[in-house]
Amino acid sequence: MKKNLFYLFALICSMSLFTSCSDDDDPVYPIEEEIAGTYKGTLDIELAGTSVATGMPKNITIAKVSGNSISLELKDFSLMGTNFGTIKLEKCVLKQNGTSYTFTGSQELNLSGVGKCNVDVAGTINNGKAEVNLDIDVLQLGQEVKVVYKGTKLAGSESSEAKITAFTIDSEFVTEQPVIDEATRAISFKVSDTATDDDLKALKPVVTISEKATVIPASGVAQDFSGGKVVTYAVTAEDGKTVEYTVSISAKGQIYSFENWVAGVEGQKPEMTFYEPVGWASSNTGAHFLKAFGLADSYVVMETDDAHSGEKAALIKSIDTKGRDLWLAKAPKVTTGTLFLGKFITDTGNTLNSTKFGLPYSNKPITLKGWYKYTPGEEFYVCEAPYMQNCHNSTLDETKTDQFAINAVLYTTEEYDLENWSDCLTGVPNDNDNNITESSRVVAIATLSGGAQADWKEFELQFEYKKNFDPQQKYRLSISCSSSKDGDKFWGAPGSTLIVDDLELIVE
Repeated sequence: MKKNLFYLFALICSMSLFTSCSDDDDPVYPIEEEIAGTYKGTLDIELAGTSVATGMPKNITIAKVSGNSISLELKDFSLMGTNFGTIKLEKCVLKQNGTSYTFTGSQELNLSGVGKCNVDVAGTINNGKAEVNLDIDVLQLGQEVKVVYKGTKLAGSESSEAKITAFTIDSEFVTEQPVIDEATRAISFKVSDTATDDDLKALKPVVTISEKATVIPASGVAQDFSGGKVVTYAVTAEDGKTVEYTVSISAKGQIYSFENWVAGVEGQKPEMTFYEPVGWASSNTGAHFLKAFGLADSYVVMETDDAHSGEKAALIKSIDTKGRDLWLAKAPKVTTGTLFLGKFITDTGNTLNSTKFGLPYSNKPITLKGWYKYTPGEEFYVCEAPYMQNCHNSTLDETKTDQFAINAVLYTTEEYDLENWSDCLTGVPNDNDNNITESSRVVAIATLSGGAQADWKEFELQFEYKKNFDPQQKYRLSISCSSSKDGDKFWGAPGSTLIVDDLELIVE
């Protein structure tokens, strides 16, 4: 009897064991068939409760990890010009809810420029559509970034081609039809000397693009090419890849009147939106980052009605940005305002690497002319070398007075990198021959600096050629205007203000 009871007990225990294992078995979902793949969509981003981007085109990739878990990857995540790198959560747990799937995950990631972040994700996938919420807690800055993504799964056969294949303008004032330089993604055309500003504001380009791609602005819509304005066309491929083309009138010279400004960051609260002159970049992108973290009260480049001619000019200002050690990043005491031809891509680990100076250029510049005013700030701050490491710890130097700087530099490049601008010279001193004034790649330079100037003053700078100009060589041209001459050392006076207007570039 006891023996029979033992066997019965053993049988019950074994049945319990199998039942327990069965309950703990993870479900298996058709991930590869229904969920895994690349999704094309848009991002909305908030920083510390403030909207900093809406409708930003972006793809995400979802892959199978196990029968009930997935990985989620967002490449080249950028915030206010700062590239955080790739956000990848290695394991997110799936659950089925009717015809849809939900997933959650959490992981500590080391992101470029900002260091360690706690990243939480929650999302829903239903019939090829994904909605994802990312909460990124930037530990060193004590700030939270919220990302909302919505996208649709790609079939995998979508085209990645994003090109302008033809560009024409039907107008009696166009003397030579537009020519597309695919290497620089620059399109130029010639117009009659009799064309007025009103004529140049009414030109309607007809744009032909890659099959299944889209373009903004749309084909056939009038664009304003008056006053040397540059119009940018963004072409988006079927798979979400986007490239930009610049369109302008070809001329022997170029006049920059600063009459037209565009939003540098779209879709934000008015107090967080900054503006830049059409065709120019500025350190506003860096100031935007500091402003979002409460370290700046204003932007560094703004339009002003105190113009030499017309209605507007460019005001460039050095500001007090508190001076903070943010561990991986340093917030300087003084942030210099800089307006320049090129691209600003925020590098929080080395802010001088953020300024990618120079646009593709093919002419031989001879003279840079223009008008300026300058008011130096009252208190001049300095920091000790190495300046990048000590920029947050500045001291007042009562013996110094601030000065402005205007520089124009022509330099060589082997190939134009129009995605990451890696071929550009920067503000980093002694950086592998990549400094904008010291590099051996510099062919010609024109420079001006000076102190207080209450009334409008004209200047005319001749380019000094260090090397012969070769029309077969690829070049970039940079023009930069800075409110503090020693801004690359993070020296300067908060409140120093440079106003420039009617810049004119004369070429051979």
